[in-house]
Amino acid sequence: MTREDVEILDKQRVFSGYFGIDNYRLRHKLYGGGVSAELEREVFERGHVVAVLPLDIERERVVLIEQFRPGAYAAGLDPWLLECVAGIIEAGESVEQVARREVKEETGCDAGRTERITQFMSSPGACSETVTLFWTAVDSKFAQGIHGIADEGEDIHVRVMPIADAWAAVEDGRIVNAKTIIALQWLALNIVTLK
Repeated sequence: MTREDVEILDKQRVFSGYFGIDNYRLRHKLYGGGVSAELEREVFERGHVVAVLPLDIERERVVLIEQFRPGAYAAGLDPWLLECVAGIIEAGESVEQVARREVKEETGCDAGRTERITQFMSSPGACSETVTLFWTAVDSKFAQGIHGIADEGEDIHVRVMPIADAWAAVEDGRIVNAKTIIALQWLALNIVTLK
């Protein structure tokens, strides 16, 4: 089935703030034939993002960031998460421009060779967000300190770690966000070809 198999009966913005929420009334074709009953669903609109795994291939290190996340707090988890670099795509920006900009803003490193890994949806049952995931070559000796844009409430601490330590953080549950887990799984599968 395709997008044409969905009939939008009504769509209204029910909340506008830092993010938005749209209410949809819709029907869609069914696998067994016919059309579904009318469904009403809210969709969280937060924009589309780019995430980047900064990688120092020579030193076998990844550059991650640590910052406060209210969603993790609300879920009862430690709200300071280890993550890949990430940022929202602004009007007129290409995904690669966002990748390079965010690496500089959040780590202090200049992005070198930059390649797309994949694109995925973070939570398609409730959110329209797509994540375009990249890796970029960096010199990790420049990755240090606290970064971010104060006007956006960012307080980002840079964490440089051996690739093995980053993978251990996935295995023991210290890294819990999908974009970073996906990036590190990709790295585990592809590290040999990057050297």
